[in-house]
Amino acid sequence: MIQPGNPAPQFSLPNQAQQTLSLADFNGEKNVVLYFYPKDDTSGCTLEANQFTALIDQFTAANTVVIGVSKDSCESHQAFINKYGLKVELISDTNGELCEAYGVWQEKEKNGTRKMGIVRSTFIIDRQGNVIDAEYGVKADGHALAVLEKISAL
Repeated sequence: MIQPGNPAPQFSLPNQAQQTLSLADFNGEKNVVLYFYPKDDTSGCTLEANQFTALIDQFTAANTVVIGVSKDSCESHQAFINKYGLKVELISDTNGELCEAYGVWQEKEKNGTRKMGIVRSTFIIDRQGNVIDAEYGVKADGHALAVLEKISAL
């Protein structure tokens, strides 16, 4: 698992518009909130994305970009954004390499069945590319505001 103080694992993956987005794009310029979520257009994931969207102006004012990550396709991400008017970037990790690098691909149990999946997790990465906060197993509701409060304290 990623710990605060660790260099953030780098990535270059396609976003909802099929344009490559890299962590290096923000080095020296912006903080990055990288949040992992299980699946587009599901109840908890929609709640979380909508709450990040509602606060996007405050994140922008704090010189921070918000990027969501799931294993959904770019097309699924674009449909999710269009359906809810989301204002966050969503990147597609279809092969799961980024999920593995951040330690969010874990065994989960639901209704007595165990299976592998993305554990809802968020990482705050500073302008130098270091993880300053790592949180695994977060609850969707209220999480965006809690992350904004951490960003505001930087």
